Amino acid sequence: MFGMSSMFTEVQLVKFPQEAQAIILAMAARIAELEALLPSGKTPQNSSLPPSTQHPHAKPVPKKPKSKKKRGGQPGHDQHERPLLPTDQCDEVFSHQPTHCRRCDAKLTGQDSQPRRHQVWELPMIQPIVTEHQLHRLTCSCGATTCAELPPGVSTGQAGPRLVAFTALLMACFRQSKRRTALFLSGLLNQPCSTGWTVKLQTQATAALRPAYDELAAELPQQATLGGDETPTKEANHKAWLWTFVAATFTVFTIRSSRAATTIRELLGDAFAGAISCDRAKMYWLVGRLQWCWAHLQRDFQALIDSGDNQAKRLGHDLMRPTRKLFALWKRHRDGTLTRTGLRRLMTPIRSEIEGLLLRGAFSGNRRLVGMCRELWKHRAWLWLYLDVDGLGQTNNHSERALRHAVIWRKLSFGTQSAAGSRFVETMLTVIETCRQQNRHLFAYVTTAVEAHFAHQSCPSLLTNP
Repeated sequence: MFGMSSMFTEVQLVKFPQEAQAIILAMAARIAELEALLPSGKTPQNSSLPPSTQHPHAKPVPKKPKSKKKRGGQPGHDQHERPLLPTDQCDEVFSHQPTHCRRCDAKLTGQDSQPRRHQVWELPMIQPIVTEHQLHRLTCSCGATTCAELPPGVSTGQAGPRLVAFTALLMACFRQSKRRTALFLSGLLNQPCSTGWTVKLQTQATAALRPAYDELAAELPQQATLGGDETPTKEANHKAWLWTFVAATFTVFTIRSSRAATTIRELLGDAFAGAISCDRAKMYWLVGRLQWCWAHLQRDFQALIDSGDNQAKRLGHDLMRPTRKLFALWKRHRDGTLTRTGLRRLMTPIRSEIEGLLLRGAFSGNRRLVGMCRELWKHRAWLWLYLDVDGLGQTNNHSERALRHAVIWRKLSFGTQSAAGSRFVETMLTVIETCRQQNRHLFAYVTTAVEAHFAHQSCPSLLTNP
């Protein structure tokens, strides 16, 4: 409100009583002190702001000399053409022969043993397959009437398994609204559909896939390593949180009304003995075995460099140098050119250097540095757990990548409108990401699950990759 103390001149202060002058000067000095603690500007490189908050053209692009080449393919480049299908694989083949010479107009006869082949690809007319089941009602001699029942596996509604799966994936995987989904089905597929019917189909998809979801959620406490992350969302008019837990072969999403540690306790239990890769959010401290994300730490160090405090800048630069070495060594280990034993050996001096710098910041007396460095020093074991635990990454980027699709969907849909909608979102996100991890055909799996649901059979498991 007031800015820094230099904004107030003696002439301006004379207008206030002496007590007010003292209060104003004290407040201005305090504001100036707090402003000095703020970074010059928050960016995705020095804070937890998502990359989408920064326009891709906002970064300074080095000027390059303008190329004299024309746009497009250059002379002599390799051509990339779609190969022709074998003739016997074409649906229709038409043979065209010239009847007269193009020069003298003489009549032409004979055959060309190697005609020039030209193939045209076209979409077929899309028409839904409608199956009618006639259920006859017959009367017995005793006077009772009996009606035939639908065969096992036949939907009691008007949508078959493939249509239910396709509609659910249009909304969940391809992030289409219910209105757009209904428009696509009716306008392109000639399938009559309303927005209300899409809700009914998503409820059927949730019921079909929920047993597989519950099975994955029950398996979380047995995992040796997990990645955890969360993002805000909405359910109706209330704030909610979308959590994700990423295991080696599957991922579980859940929408809860709270960001508190109770969600972790409910999903993992009190006896969870594994390790979690996460950011420094305190609700994860409940677990006890954590690997703090070095990508987040790198952004924190960059924030020190970008600050207006010279002491913080020096420490930020000093921490950034070994951090870059740390990432380079991990890249070599991930590529298979450095063994885990070699990684631990080469990390020993880097670890000692970083911990010494954190200790320097903890006793610096600088308010910007003391809190962060003391926390990192106190929990320094959580900086290096990945060196001893197989399957634990240096960052929790895999968790953030899993959330990326969900975040884009949330921005388009503004969250869910009911608890049933939240169950659909968490179930479909779990199935979509797990199928991606297992390289499993997504549409085929969802269709099979809906078929099993209609036939009152067990849902195919996602715990084992076929």
